[in-house]
Amino acid sequence: MWNFDFFIVSFMLGIGLAMDAFSVSLANGLNEPQMRRGRMCQIAGVFAFFQALMPMIGWICVHTISNQFNAFNRFIPWIALILLLYIGGKMLIEGIKGGDETGERQSLTLGALLVQGVATSIDALSVGFTIADYNKTMALVCAGIIAALTFFICLAGVVIGKTVGTKLTGKASIFGGVILIIIGVQIFVKSFI
Repeated sequence: MWNFDFFIVSFMLGIGLAMDAFSVSLANGLNEPQMRRGRMCQIAGVFAFFQALMPMIGWICVHTISNQFNAFNRFIPWIALILLLYIGGKMLIEGIKGGDETGERQSLTLGALLVQGVATSIDALSVGFTIADYNKTMALVCAGIIAALTFFICLAGVVIGKTVGTKLTGKASIFGGVILIIIGVQIFVKSFI
């Protein structure tokens, strides 16, 4: 089973799963244009961790408690929607109140970053079904490929967001909040299509 197709599938899963996290990374960069490299790597690392963790949890569920996981599966879009609406709404309100006009933006707290990581990766639980026929080593390698791709894609998102955020002074929090809300709604709607 270790063949070219395995790596192609893992690569495609990594790119597909990283898109929501990329958008949120972009919003984070918009909100904090003075972000340092270490912080950028922390954000990308959190997203990479959750994007690798969720498929592994899904894989474990398939191999242990698949019936209970199927019951939980219908709540995933609701959870992502609520989490991203909360974070995006908070950013939007802060931007509208005028916190951006002085150039002072609140940096992303670790708690908010973890919530973003869960919200953007919770749909990756379903990938556990996709990789259910992999043995443990293959599942871990697949999760590692997903994590590596997510890390670099999210790092690019933060860099792009920082660059654009500097040019959008005064409106970055509003724009970032709107992006997060749109992503939450997109995840929710996509689950019914």
